[in-house]
Amino acid sequence: MRYKLTGLDCADCALKIERELRGEKGMETVSVNFATASVDLPPELLLTAKEIIARVEPDVKIAGPARAGSNGGKGAEGAEGAKVGEDEDRDGAEEARPYHLFIAGVLLALGIFFNEPLHRTSHSWAEYLVLLSAYFLVGWRVLWAAVRNLARGQVFDENFLMGIATLGAIAIHQLSEAVAVMLFYAVGEYFQDRAVNRSRRSIAALLDIRPEIAHLKTEGKTEDVKPEQVQPGQTVIILPGERVPLDGEVTTGQSFVDTSALTGESVPRKVEVGEKILAGVVNGSGLLEVKVTRSFGDSSVSRILELVENAAARKAPTEQFITSFSRYYTPAVVFGALAVAVIPPLVIPGATFSEWIYRALVMLVISCPCALVVSIPLGYFGGIGGASRRGILVKGANFLDALMDLDTVVFDKTGTLTRGVFRVTRVVPGNGFAEGELLAAAAAAEIYSTHPIAQSIRAAYGQEISQERVANYQEIAGHGISAVVDGKAVLAGNDRLMHREGIAHENCEAEGTCVLVAVNGVFAGYLVISDELKPDAKETIARLKKLGVKRTVMLTGDREAVARRVAGDLGIDVFFAELLPEDKVAKVEELEAGFSDRRRQKLAFVGDGINDAPVITRADVGVAMGGLGSDAAIEAADVVLMEDKPSKLAVALETARYTGRIVRQNVAIALGVKAFFLVLGAFGVATIWEAVFADVGVALIAIFNATRTLRYGAPRPQASREA
Repeated sequence: MRYKLTGLDCADCALKIERELRGEKGMETVSVNFATASVDLPPELLLTAKEIIARVEPDVKIAGPARAGSNGGKGAEGAEGAKVGEDEDRDGAEEARPYHLFIAGVLLALGIFFNEPLHRTSHSWAEYLVLLSAYFLVGWRVLWAAVRNLARGQVFDENFLMGIATLGAIAIHQLSEAVAVMLFYAVGEYFQDRAVNRSRRSIAALLDIRPEIAHLKTEGKTEDVKPEQVQPGQTVIILPGERVPLDGEVTTGQSFVDTSALTGESVPRKVEVGEKILAGVVNGSGLLEVKVTRSFGDSSVSRILELVENAAARKAPTEQFITSFSRYYTPAVVFGALAVAVIPPLVIPGATFSEWIYRALVMLVISCPCALVVSIPLGYFGGIGGASRRGILVKGANFLDALMDLDTVVFDKTGTLTRGVFRVTRVVPGNGFAEGELLAAAAAAEIYSTHPIAQSIRAAYGQEISQERVANYQEIAGHGISAVVDGKAVLAGNDRLMHREGIAHENCEAEGTCVLVAVNGVFAGYLVISDELKPDAKETIARLKKLGVKRTVMLTGDREAVARRVAGDLGIDVFFAELLPEDKVAKVEELEAGFSDRRRQKLAFVGDGINDAPVITRADVGVAMGGLGSDAAIEAADVVLMEDKPSKLAVALETARYTGRIVRQNVAIALGVKAFFLVLGAFGVATIWEAVFADVGVALIAIFNATRTLRYGAPRPQASREA
């Protein structure tokens, strides 16, 4: 269950809490999400977690269940979670106390202005009174937090660094600079908290596709209830302009619905009686009655929210590096600053301790890694949230990173690059069988199959088939169907099936999928089934190559002639035909084995998420297409394209590349600026004023830069319009 954390305004605190929780039995995989200020916990370990957090970070509290897809959108808990989020923002604003910052700023200005006149008189004590008043007004919380953390053995945190740096400045009579550092640090923290809270609100707004109420129809009247109170089989009414509260089937009315919240597609889609409608979409101008087919906890919107919010648990290599880096970086800088303060005055003639201590204090102010620790998780979470707004579910930041390094993209053919809507285009009988007799035998043999090809054969036959006519039905994986129809043994499948059963047969040379039929061991002829390419399939291959994908591959169980034609039409580099399901897994493994650098070369497999689950699971990045409403697709894949469009893969790659650029920019800005000022500080060029910019200023720049990922590629919804 997901719980909201109040008072979590520091990414370093989130890392410490996560580290301590994972040390407890039963919480080894717990993840603290700084971007959403939440933690996933087993309910039975809630009290233990509260005790650990109180020991590690007393200011952080578990306030209650957060409103999240993972707990099924419980109504009361959802309201509580929303309230906690609002309280957190108010607490952050109150703790920063802008009027205290203003008063401290005025006192600092007075202290600086009257510093010299007071210093030369017997009233020099007034200098200390004014400046120290300003210092403690904004700095007492920092000092108290540093002392409290020291008592718990937590030395190298930002409170300790700021406390030592400013108290050291006071000790060498740099009062105005000590006050300025603490004031600007407090101002920076204030704006940093506001920026983080704004990002959290943006993420919350991005994910806020949960309906608030459902109009439940009961016994001729309508009652407004929470969506989680509605059970499958009940009927709800959706008014024009309202968000659909639950998955269901339209029983009355027709309308155009805006699906952009789920698919990223801004063009309204028409729904009529008998069609499915999903929670989270917005009704247009028509009144609809919908029979609910799933509870709210199992609805599409809940599953999508759960995936996006849980994505933070799968950290990218860059995040993992920064987490490890920050644990060693700060202590290294502290010991480096200590060496700068002590060694030069002892070995350099004429060097004074006050001068070199000042330089060491500058280094301490610079050393806090907040810019990295805060901005990088926000950047990745924004990228994942932005992708979901475009109808692409990415299950973790690690998969965003993998998408950046795509070398090879492997496609399944049927249903991925082609429509998967088959129709019988030719019936070619043999050995004295009539066309109608051949088609009737094939349709009856395929009576229980759910494969699109089987459905097309039954549709072409067009007559009702009694199940009593069919016995001993058996599906032979990768070959076809065996059944007894009206007492006759019927085989319907591919060329491999005929060879396996030792049946002499004609070769099918037609462009399309051939289903060969044998009756009582005699070849009866074949059916030609044709499929169509998806409109955006060719564009997808071209865009992927333009984005730097070096190789595109197509795998299919179809005949080589069909595969060659499709690959040629689309511009695919390599194809493999007549593959069994296990052959596809072997081909993916073979392609991956051919990479020269497995760390920088990744392979993605794109399939329909149901029949191709084994291959999707095996690839570096498994991509399921048309996952909207499909449990199997969402479970099996690492990336789910909610629309049945292969071009969404190119959009996913663009989003990943953009997110990667933002993250790399933040790493370069933070480390580059800090390294530059650390060198300047060690050589006595930079002052504490510049050090404050290198710490707080860079953190703000990185945070604001990270929020750009939230807005990347935002769709522009179009107004619904009935033709």
